[in-house]
Amino acid sequence: MNRILDVYLHGIYAGRLFSLSGSAELLFSYDAKYLEADHPALSVSLPLGEGTYEGNEVKAFFSGFLPDDIVRHRLARYLGISEGNVFALLEAVGGECAGAVSLYSHGVKPSEESEGTLEILDERKLSEILRLLEQRPLLADYDGLRMSLAGAQDKIAVRVKDGEIALTKGSVPTTHILKPAIGDLKDTVQNELFCMRLAQMVGIEAPEVEAGWSSNDAPYLLVERYDRVTDKEGLTKRLHQEDFCQALGIAPEIRYEREGGPGISRCMDVLREQSLRPAADQLDFLKKVIFNYLIANADAHAKNFSLLYRARKPELAPSYDLLSTAVYPQLSMKMAMKIGKKYDPEKIFPSHWRRLVPDTAVARKNLEELLLTTARNCLENAPALRDSLEKEVGKSPIFADICSVIEKRAKLIEKQVKNNPDR
Repeated sequence: MNRILDVYLHGIYAGRLFSLSGSAELLFSYDAKYLEADHPALSVSLPLGEGTYEGNEVKAFFSGFLPDDIVRHRLARYLGISEGNVFALLEAVGGECAGAVSLYSHGVKPSEESEGTLEILDERKLSEILRLLEQRPLLADYDGLRMSLAGAQDKIAVRVKDGEIALTKGSVPTTHILKPAIGDLKDTVQNELFCMRLAQMVGIEAPEVEAGWSSNDAPYLLVERYDRVTDKEGLTKRLHQEDFCQALGIAPEIRYEREGGPGISRCMDVLREQSLRPAADQLDFLKKVIFNYLIANADAHAKNFSLLYRARKPELAPSYDLLSTAVYPQLSMKMAMKIGKKYDPEKIFPSHWRRLVPDTAVARKNLEELLLTTARNCLENAPALRDSLEKEVGKSPIFADICSVIEKRAKLIEKQVKNNPDR
């Protein structure tokens, strides 16, 4: 017997997700009334239309709401579900997802977005929740919570109101992502705090972030959700989003370019073809690529870039999950997306950067200016940010490590562009 999940977008019934009996295959079809009302599509990869979608696009889009790698494995093991069973996992945790999509058992209607309760997390309760998170990824099966967040790191969605952190019950939208430290890597909270703040300082749109500590001195990062907005009445509303793997119909398991995932050029194509402001977004995307190179974030894959739907057509979403990975010797130095056919950051020269833009004198000149400006801005702002954060959250050797990486790469770009423009 086939199983069904009802799919909602902005609280409006959009269609049905089917799981075929005895198969891992997923099918999706839009509701006829949803099509008649001309509501927006769920995804670039699932445009509005009659009939039934099946195959990679369906599984890639819906699987993209689930956590990756070890977190998904732990989640499935806790729930007693196969980690490859996307339908069953979403049935368990798909109530509050990234963007404005939510999934419910067939026939179950979500309550109004403002309906529900909050469980305030004081320091003691927050410490309990963080310990519980180590056992139950996404707090699965905790007091009726159904939340799902992508990524390979433990995290939970929370609501911050009047300075207090709370879990949401019912259909109340969350406002922040709470990310504990990654256990086997040093000072990841301070690392991401630094990289996200630096992005803002050099003119890259990124959410507000702050660090906190629970009652047992466990650090966490609180990241404001850019896919949530407050309306004139003070109500929190969801904005739809999808990452680039979802938009391209590519499974999250192959998000790295060297494994068959999207590269920079394919991401640029999506922006050129789909964005509300294609030229500006392509330039912003290129600046983000340069920034990730400068902070040595080798994990900037296609799932760490998204389209945000503030209007009918999307735009490039703010940056998120910015982490200097090169400061951890146990992590790979190979970049998630190659620059001019090179995954090794030590082997990138101006000629490789130029492969990212059209082969014209104007495009090359603009690229060189963007490289130099971004490098100089990072180089100038990093030391001041280090000093500021040491006063805000205390000293951490990770700040100096990141500054050292930035200094090395920024000076290399400046030297290469000035002295070896044709190399």
